[in-house]
Amino acid sequence: MYAVIGLGNPGKKYEKTRHNIGFNTVDLLASRNSIEINKIKFKSVYGRGQIGNENVLLVKPQTYMNNSGISILELYKYYKIPIENILVIVDDIDIDFADIRIKRKGSAGTHNGLKSIIYHLERDDFPRIKIGIGSPPPEWDLADFVTSKFQKKEEKLIQEAVEIACEAIETIIRKNIDIAMNKFN
Repeated sequence: MYAVIGLGNPGKKYEKTRHNIGFNTVDLLASRNSIEINKIKFKSVYGRGQIGNENVLLVKPQTYMNNSGISILELYKYYKIPIENILVIVDDIDIDFADIRIKRKGSAGTHNGLKSIIYHLERDDFPRIKIGIGSPPPEWDLADFVTSKFQKKEEKLIQEAVEIACEAIETIIRKNIDIAMNKFN
């Protein structure tokens, strides 16, 4: 079994913001694989289905970004999913806009959602799919930037990045992470 966890913030206020790129990716993945996200548990909304021959949970924690680890820990303990099968989709300000990076493990960097997951799981060896959301202009506060919406001129590129992230996740699940890293990094 795999758990694909898109990070974001719940509520209308945060829809289509930079920080919610993980939610957007999970929604597209659900659509592409006919998985309904219609269950509530683990302080999340989620759906169960299949990608390829694998059982999959598509998860959107509802604990707000900075507490994402609370939700993921509950899911991890309940399903006893191997850590390498917990795929976290996250926005990243440190890679180029609309670029995708797959990492097998690593530090949280400046990302509070990843910090929360690492803190609660007490490990950092879960794979993550990072989507570049751009860097804040010097005059912008980071929190304001990540909770801002994409500019009109960015929307097409970021939608393409979400589609590529879905392909990368499907490749990880259907084949393996090494093949996905070689193809998408």
